[in-house]
Amino acid sequence: MIYEVRHLTTYRYNSPVSYARCTLRLTPRETADQAVLASAISVSPRASSMRHRTGPFGERVTAVIVETPHSELKIEATCKVQVKRTDVGRSVRGAPWESVREAALASASLDIGAPANFLYPTAQVPVLPALTDYARRAFAPERPIIEAAFALARTIQAEFKYDSKATLVTTPAIDAFQARRGVCQDFTHIMLAGLRGLGLSAAYVSGYLRTVPPPGQKRLEGADATHAWVDLWCGEALGWIGFDPTNGLIVADDHIELAVGRDYADVSPIDGVILGSGDQDLTVAVDVKPITEAAEVEAGSFL
Repeated sequence: MIYEVRHLTTYRYNSPVSYARCTLRLTPRETADQAVLASAISVSPRASSMRHRTGPFGERVTAVIVETPHSELKIEATCKVQVKRTDVGRSVRGAPWESVREAALASASLDIGAPANFLYPTAQVPVLPALTDYARRAFAPERPIIEAAFALARTIQAEFKYDSKATLVTTPAIDAFQARRGVCQDFTHIMLAGLRGLGLSAAYVSGYLRTVPPPGQKRLEGADATHAWVDLWCGEALGWIGFDPTNGLIVADDHIELAVGRDYADVSPIDGVILGSGDQDLTVAVDVKPITEAAEVEAGSFL
């Protein structure tokens, strides 16, 4: 599937800002399952400096500096990306999860995609007994890794309520777990904490999810949103497979990957500092539009 994505972030300040420095993770990654056909980032007011680099886990990072005084900052990212993931059907169950855990713990590689990078707790994904015990319910002895992880994702989707007002970006995973409500970031952190508590290697993935409007209704412009899910290392033979605890499914071609890290702090789409005083208002509009496979795609034609 080929998608056109537009991600517009607007900051409005109550008093003028004289300087802004931002780190952007708004360009999709190049992977075996995903090819970036075109991409662009624009900033208004015009950036005095814009530099690109590759982050520690393969994410594409853009560092932006704005030195023009402003009361509104707009950051627009557009891309055209092709996603073609291997279909993990119900017949593929994987090796027993204990053997996958042993293989991850024995890995000596520190390459970008190595399981050793995603085994250990972080500030936002601590290893806590309550979260480990919750995950253990799905991981019976000798249960195949994919079957168990899928069961955990389905359990979170069934037992937690999606509530955008229940948590903040800084809410600890244990608080969202105890409240049994939150957003995709919270559910991803909870699943990660449980998996790592069992000794499994799991990563936080930020990106986009294609949404389909109800029958008879038009898709609203800007109504899509950023999304988050879990990548779980399922052994040398299968590698990394995505699980979406918000929707209780295995990640497929409807998911577009931006960045991978240990937790949200590694992959936040935009972070940075400003010089100014007063409050700010933030609005985000995201459009994810599929292009028919039959259409001829020319890289950069819509940018």
